[in-house]
Amino acid sequence: MQKYETVIGLEIHAELCTKSKLFCHCAYTFGAAANDCTCPVCLGMPGTLPVINKRAVEFAVRAGLAMDCDITSHSKFDRKNYFYPDLPKNYQISQYDMPLCQNGQVTFDFNGERRTVTLRRIHLEEDTGKSVHAEITGDATRSFMDFNRAGVPLLELVSEPEIHSPEEAVAYCRAVKEILEYIGVSDCNMEEGSLRCEPNLSLRPMGSQELGTRTEIKNKNSFQELLDAMQYEVQRQTRILDTGGEVVQETLLFDASTGKTAAMRGKEEADDYRYFPEPDLVHVQIDADWLDELQPMLPELPAARRERFIADYGISTENAEFLTATRPLADFYDEAARLSGEPTACANWIMGDISRLLNAAEIDIPDAKVTPAHLSELIQLINDATISGKIAKTVLDDAFETGKMPKEIVKEKGLSQITDTSEIEAIVMQVVEEHPGPAQDYRDGKKKAIGFLVGQVMRATRGKANPQLVNQILTRVLSGE
Repeated sequence: MQKYETVIGLEIHAELCTKSKLFCHCAYTFGAAANDCTCPVCLGMPGTLPVINKRAVEFAVRAGLAMDCDITSHSKFDRKNYFYPDLPKNYQISQYDMPLCQNGQVTFDFNGERRTVTLRRIHLEEDTGKSVHAEITGDATRSFMDFNRAGVPLLELVSEPEIHSPEEAVAYCRAVKEILEYIGVSDCNMEEGSLRCEPNLSLRPMGSQELGTRTEIKNKNSFQELLDAMQYEVQRQTRILDTGGEVVQETLLFDASTGKTAAMRGKEEADDYRYFPEPDLVHVQIDADWLDELQPMLPELPAARRERFIADYGISTENAEFLTATRPLADFYDEAARLSGEPTACANWIMGDISRLLNAAEIDIPDAKVTPAHLSELIQLINDATISGKIAKTVLDDAFETGKMPKEIVKEKGLSQITDTSEIEAIVMQVVEEHPGPAQDYRDGKKKAIGFLVGQVMRATRGKANPQLVNQILTRVLSGE
């Protein structure tokens, strides 16, 4: 029997996609030359003063509304004091006791069940800079500071410790990522560090209500590494407790190459940061009328959209999950299904050939030349027997490359199906005459032999013959009718 219960709380940091930083006018571009996206304010120069970015506050409030939070009418910023090389002011402007959003929830599916995790708070803070370590000569390594990221608005979402496995924690993080992407406040690009997850993990005896000593794993920007790190930490703490030891409260780093966590520093508490109100910023007042304006701006969220797709379009849960993975993909499918009236066919084309083409081109669906109107017209051409399913794949490839509409491509290249029965019959007679062996095999009862003959007819017509007519005519000819 399981001896310990895993308890996990998540801190998720998401960079907001505002045009400028949280307290200055600098625009941040990932990959820009080191320290190019800086000014005296975000570099913490003496005599400079921060000014709150209203758009960042709006994005934080939108996230709170999307996650059913209570929005604080009166909030403030605080100084969080700690001394790291990547912190230009030697303190971080954050929020302590009066966050913008509190008491929310995130609902998601896990192992076929609906789960809801409580959000303790969502608050705004400025991001830090980045340490760059480079080998200069021989074995000598020097560290440099790139402050481009310093001051970028960062949303921190803190859950209650209500998650009980690493796998469930990853499912929760994916749900948060989906919501933030859908409401358009963050691109959540984990490879660029726009979304980072920090699990706080502890074990306790099964049946106990008291929390064990927790450790925190810093800054995981990959769901696979997040999962690996938590799974290892569960094993590590289990070994410690099984041998009578005590887990030390500390902050850990996870090394993906070794698959192990290692101590980074002792885990800080709030007192260690010596929070006090930021004296250079006025308090934030959230007007009720402003909230009434923001609420209708929220799009249909991913969980609700999945349920609607299943109910309205009759697609499977698995297909609905695929088609709602990103808002642009869900928008594309929704529009294509509406235009064509063929939701199942649209789902199959999107998950099949369109996904194939997107992956090969290494682009996302908003960047593709194919639109919902293209897909709707393609399905219409198949349904009215203008082209076959096989020819449709060729047409889609062409449309993806050129952006031309399917009807135009079919007309230009003469791809319409041959539906003239006399023309098809003449080709069938020729194929049967040229391949007497398979024809006789069919007459002798080997019905699968017709497949070869169908293939020869399609080859002779360059795939343009109507496959159903070919089968009907071949069957009639071979049966001597």
